[in-house]
Amino acid sequence: MDTIANLIRDGKIADAEATLSQRQGEVGTNPTWHYERGMLLEAQGRPGEAIDEYESAVRLDASNSDAVFRLAFLHDLYGDEDRAVELYEDLAARKPAHVNALMNLAVIYEDRGQYQEAYVCLERVLADYPNHTRAQMFLKDVESSMSMHYDETQERSREKRSAILDTPITDFELSVRSRNCLKKMNIHTLGDLLKITEVELLGYKNFGETSLNEIKAMLKQKGLRLGQLKEEEARTARPRTILRRAGGPEGSPEVLNKYLSEIELSSRSRKCLQRLNLVTVGDLVSRSEAELLATKNFGQTSLNEIKAKLAEMGLTLRKAD
Repeated sequence: MDTIANLIRDGKIADAEATLSQRQGEVGTNPTWHYERGMLLEAQGRPGEAIDEYESAVRLDASNSDAVFRLAFLHDLYGDEDRAVELYEDLAARKPAHVNALMNLAVIYEDRGQYQEAYVCLERVLADYPNHTRAQMFLKDVESSMSMHYDETQERSREKRSAILDTPITDFELSVRSRNCLKKMNIHTLGDLLKITEVELLGYKNFGETSLNEIKAMLKQKGLRLGQLKEEEARTARPRTILRRAGGPEGSPEVLNKYLSEIELSSRSRKCLQRLNLVTVGDLVSRSEAELLATKNFGQTSLNEIKAKLAEMGLTLRKAD
């Protein structure tokens, strides 16, 4: 198997095909032959036929994790998500669990809104590989999605709060001096007022203690205070950690070995790249536009985003053969 895999990896497709042809007697009996044939067909851009070969390999030997994973991956890539989940879940249940299967299964779960299931998959990866960069980054995405999953009561509460914060300052009984000062400071709503502190108000020309106390008294009646929103935003803001590496010369190993998780991409683009098991910039530039667009949920917008990011590094996607 290693020989065929190495030939394919080295781009010696004709040699790999010739080697397999010499072993035609293994057809229908040797699961390894069908797995290798599937690898060859993938390399030739014939995914439908590759799926058939992987299915044959799995029928002959259901314990062949490599064949099961490639079969799941292609089903996932080309639209049969239910079959992909079935196969990924099979791999995830094995000991030791298949890391890439857990990662891809987490992506599907997250797409389906099954955030807890996605979280469990990623936790299992990190339990064995605490420094797994992709799992760490994706776990943050899942946690964020879970925190944004409000029920109807929470949504109604949020809408009510927004309506209160959007109340114009002109609706409140304030002195002309206070109103004019707030207007000049571009403070037009209650929300604007809750984002500013006492110090900032007093630092404005002609704004004195009398106006400050008037505004504080008005807010106190409503259970509010100056600077409240600024404090809340500071507490809830999650620090975003992005790994940085020194950029090397154009096309250098430093650039090509850069992890894709270090590049700022939209969630949809990142998930599509995860489905393709692309880890580094080098992995990405080895793919063509057509290959990326063939991925489920990967559209022209994601393609343009990725091409722009690569252009910033002086790189492009592989030209179609």
